[in-house]
Amino acid sequence: MIFLSLLIIATCFLAYANGANDNFKGVATLFGSGTSSYRNAIGWATLTAFAGSVCSIFLAEKLLKSFSGKGLVPDAVALSPEFLLAVSVGAGITVLVAALKGFPISTTHGLTGALVGAGLMAVGTEINLSVLGSAFFIPLLVSPLIAVILGAGVYFVFRAVRIQSGINKEYCVCVGQTETIVPIPRPDSCFAMTTVTGIEASIDSEAVCRQRYVGTVWKINSQKLLDVFHYLSAGAVCFARGLNDTPKIMAILMSAHALGMQSGLLLVGSAIAIGGLLHSRRIAETMGKKITPLNHGQGFSANLVTAFLVIFASQLGVPVSTTHVSVGAVFGIGAITRQANVGVVSQIVLSWVLTLPIAAFFSACIYGFFMV
Repeated sequence: MIFLSLLIIATCFLAYANGANDNFKGVATLFGSGTSSYRNAIGWATLTAFAGSVCSIFLAEKLLKSFSGKGLVPDAVALSPEFLLAVSVGAGITVLVAALKGFPISTTHGLTGALVGAGLMAVGTEINLSVLGSAFFIPLLVSPLIAVILGAGVYFVFRAVRIQSGINKEYCVCVGQTETIVPIPRPDSCFAMTTVTGIEASIDSEAVCRQRYVGTVWKINSQKLLDVFHYLSAGAVCFARGLNDTPKIMAILMSAHALGMQSGLLLVGSAIAIGGLLHSRRIAETMGKKITPLNHGQGFSANLVTAFLVIFASQLGVPVSTTHVSVGAVFGIGAITRQANVGVVSQIVLSWVLTLPIAAFFSACIYGFFMV
């Protein structure tokens, strides 16, 4: 009972870390393009991700089996509370630290590394690493490359359609009141100070002055229509994330028979939501502002690609990373516009490479501690 109680707490910790690192990724384009404030974006992300968590029980059963550890290690080990506890804590620490540092890493990647680390500590060379090739590593490596290509391609197509439809862009001019302090000389060799107010106009960067679309589609203002679709696409990404990630976390509880399906769902979904609400700010800055500047159309294109790939993978039971797909789609668009920050993307990719060994190290140490 003690190990089962610890396992429930550890799973909640992993779900909290998942929410902190992953919840904002779906709405990062809303925030980055100025379509939504941070507060509204994280609220929309929380609502739609939780809806995806609920639906995952019916639509993503294959992922429950993928992350149970079965096939990687003997069943007796995979179902032991000690093994599952080490996996959840090792992955949770890795994902939460990355979130606090602003690195958008993959919970899928963290769980994979934790499974390997605990598995090596438990059975040594008996671990079946061949399972990881087709079931885990290939999807994790290929999915961001596909996202880069699709992100660039979808944006290119949408841009061509916009131009053919006669929808143009306009940029705002920043106009505001200025105050200038002017010294006034006096006969006693002293200066008095007065303030002169005036109006100043300047053209600012896209990050400050929002870019808007001018024209109509189906007799509807194109900018308003795009904003609606942008919100819907962001919600679809968050829904897909909840659909894809919740079964991976719930697999830990299900394997140990620690909680029933519905109570486990409520616990995991709530922990994911709380983690996203409290610790998403740094991920928001990285995903929304640092990879590449985004306008409304570019953000919509990236979300569309991400949602499609993640939902499609969930249906096939393929454990792709929402993080990898989302970053890949955004970077693909940045490559087309030639505004991608290669330095930031390089740091993100490095954090992905380090996720596996770090999670494996933590889980191996924790499993070893419990087995002493």
